[in-house]
This record gives sequence, C-alpha cells and structure tokens, in this order.
Amino acid sequence: MNSLAVIRANDSSKLSTTLRDLVKYGHMSYSSVPKRLEPGFADSILVNIMKSPLKIGCTAAAVVPLMDSASAAISKLRKIHPPAHVIIVSPMHEIYHELKDYIKMLPEAFPRKFAKSNFYL
Repeated sequence: MNSLAVIRANDSSKLSTTLRDLVKYGHMSYSSVPKRLEPGFADSILVNIMKSPLKIGCTAAAVVPLMDSASAAISKLRKIHPPAHVIIVSPMHEIYHELKDYIKMLPEAFPRKFAKSNFYL
C-alpha cells in the first residue's frame, strides 16, 4: 500500500461508480477491497488535509488502499472525472498512519455475494 483514496459521494451509486472508474479509466490498482467509512469521518479527513472548512457533507464514503504512489494517483485522477470527490492520502499526511491502521477494522464497502457453486463445496 503506497497511498489511500478516500471517496466522498452523495449516494452509494456514485460511490460505486467512482470506485470502478478509478480502475477502469484511471488505471489504478487496489491493494485490498474498498472499505466503508462513516460519512462524518470522511468529511473530517478532508478538513484535516485541506485545512479549510467544509461547505457540504457527504452521505456515502469509502476508503481504498492503492498500489500507486500518491503522486501517480493524483496524476491519474486529474485525467478522469469521477462522479464523487476523491482525496488521495499519502504517507506525508498526519492522518495516513491512523487511517492505515483503522482500515483493518472497517467493513467492506460493497460486500461480495457468494456464488451459488460455493455452497456445494
């Protein structure tokens, strides 16, 4: 894990679309599955990084560890236009290490459903 992407959205469909867009159009690689964040916590991460007050809060949020470095992720992100707000958190940010440890305890953003064949193993 080289950096983290925190995604803030107005609804879960925009969140889901953004996660797919990062891979499909941004050519980013995840080091693990996206995890669900409380919207208020995602808002506080933005305030912490941007050092400015927030205009509007989000209603859905997720965090995903990236294999890409923060500078590469930012460069790739500038080339696409996802429907949600994406914040790249690098090891240079104070919140990075706290968030990195916190990710392990979070539930998956979009839990995978078991395939029917898995029940008959």
